[in-house]
Amino acid sequence: MNAANNCAGFRTIFAGSSCNDLVVSGGSGPSIISGHFDKRIRFWDIRSESSANEISLQGKVTSLDLSPDRTLLLSSSRDDTLKLIDLRMNQVTGTFSADGLKIGTDYSRACFSPDGEYVAAGSQDGTLYVW
Repeated sequence: MNAANNCAGFRTIFAGSSCNDLVVSGGSGPSIISGHFDKRIRFWDIRSESSANEISLQGKVTSLDLSPDRTLLLSSSRDDTLKLIDLRMNQVTGTFSADGLKIGTDYSRACFSPDGEYVAAGSQDGTLYVW
């Protein structure tokens, strides 16, 4: 049985680039935030079939994570940086990087701590970085 066929309102939206990660946000209305290989983060209003906004980064987006209070988005990308995006302003408000941090695969992940006070990412050599 295909679960997609049993979902009310099922549809496919072509984003123009391979999507590597996504999160669902409920800020000012239900939306989906997607990270792509074309170095863009796209913000989608699920009531529409087009991207409502997008942010361009310097590398392929490998992961997305929402802060516990759902006001901040953390992205990791192949330019070996993590970006902190304020969802209320839809803009990058901080960058995390370190000597030796190497986001070496398209499936590398970064995340917030459960309390939202820290962010963490693993490097290609196995080192864990915490800010």
